[in-house]
Amino acid sequence: MKILPTEFEGESIRRVYNEDTETWWFSVIDVVQVLTDSNNPKRYWSDLKRKLAQEAGSEQPYEKIVRLKLTSLDGKKRETDCATAETLLRLVQSVPSPKAEPIKLWLAKVGYVRMQEMADPALLLDRARQTWQQHGRSDKWIQQRMTGQETRNKLTDYWNEHDIKKGSEFAILTNIIHQEWAGVSVAQHKDIKGLSSHNLRDHMSEAELIFTALAELSTRQIAQSVDATGMAQNKTAAKSGGRIAAQARHQLESQTGESVVTGGNYLPPTAKKTLKAPRKA
Repeated sequence: MKILPTEFEGESIRRVYNEDTETWWFSVIDVVQVLTDSNNPKRYWSDLKRKLAQEAGSEQPYEKIVRLKLTSLDGKKRETDCATAETLLRLVQSVPSPKAEPIKLWLAKVGYVRMQEMADPALLLDRARQTWQQHGRSDKWIQQRMTGQETRNKLTDYWNEHDIKKGSEFAILTNIIHQEWAGVSVAQHKDIKGLSSHNLRDHMSEAELIFTALAELSTRQIAQSVDATGMAQNKTAAKSGGRIAAQARHQLESQTGESVVTGGNYLPPTAKKTLKAPRKA
């Protein structure tokens, strides 16, 4: 996940983009703060959530509200309710505020920018290149990251055209590929690197990027060769593609004596200091 703080009329609204599911998630608390100017937006949201739940007749008023770790004002990461733009548009209607219409337009604009990037992936890559350069990535690393993203885009385009739903099904297939080539799930790989809501690929080594791309390239070509359609057939292709990359990984590791999957990351020193150190025996 890529965390991108942004602003609405000078007020910060945290948002997270999940590349695997191709979905933006916004901090509900931040949106409530903008709408209400409340001194206690958490309490306001808690009361509103309880009211909406009673009206809906269920504990959870909306399905697409999840708990994600976002950076708070004190610099620490804490779980907070997050929602998609679609869900937020429904929530905004429940809050009497003169900012309701402006924030709806802002949410629509965020969606429009994403639509432009989907129509012209070069826009997304240009923005990503600038971000990586600002974070000190080498030109070599950036080129490999962009090559891997192009490979990823071709795979997701294939899934889109062969009855695979964006969101959960994309994530399931992505995890299968990753588990096969790396020997660990996406979540486990992030744990190894000490990442929370960060995008795993933005913290991969050159080798990890290459093997990820090989696994996804193999998956797509295998799927195309049999015209894999639907989850069952694409799961089979995902496992096969991941295994091809796993074989190459094992051969490299046997020659170098070093693991391709590493705990290395590109977190800034301040972020690394917040990671919990293991307890002494």
